Amino acid sequence: MTGAGLWHRASSGIGLSAAADRVWQRLQLDRFAGGRHAGYVIHEDMREHPRTVRSFRGIRWLLFGETVVGLTAIFIAAVLTSRGEHVPWAVWFRSTVVLFITASLYVFAWRAQLGYYWAYARLRLFSRIFPIVTLVIATIPGLYPGWMVVEQIVFSLLMIGIGDLLTSDHMRAAFPKQARNTASDPE
Repeated sequence: MTGAGLWHRASSGIGLSAAADRVWQRLQLDRFAGGRHAGYVIHEDMREHPRTVRSFRGIRWLLFGETVVGLTAIFIAAVLTSRGEHVPWAVWFRSTVVLFITASLYVFAWRAQLGYYWAYARLRLFSRIFPIVTLVIATIPGLYPGWMVVEQIVFSLLMIGIGDLLTSDHMRAAFPKQARNTASDPE
């Protein structure tokens, strides 16, 4: 598959992404998730620009990496538990939450690639907040075993990579903020 792949094909009406987009639209989930900016979509030329497509390809790979990291953490915890070792509840909680967070980031990336500013803004915000929160929590003594601290560092580095792609000059130009509606002065 060339270009932006399946996600990009939603705008042309083919593929799994198009079917998901129709369901998403029918349920008006953009309105729920995007609020007042739900209908603001960037220009098609910028969505299809090779640098935009390349950035989202990189974001998808980084999200895939996060999925692998999350599944690996659950696998390690399961193996340790099966060997009779105690695995703290925080490890199970963190591993599960990471997978749910990653799933939501996939959705934001999908909607952002379709041009929805709200999704780009959410993805950009979370790519800044999650690494900070993750690293701060990783420094709490005794909360996580050493291997989980390493997992959190890797997760944070992947999120920083996503943030880096989203804040490039090109991506900021591709996703300009919506102009505010100014009320006209009554005369």
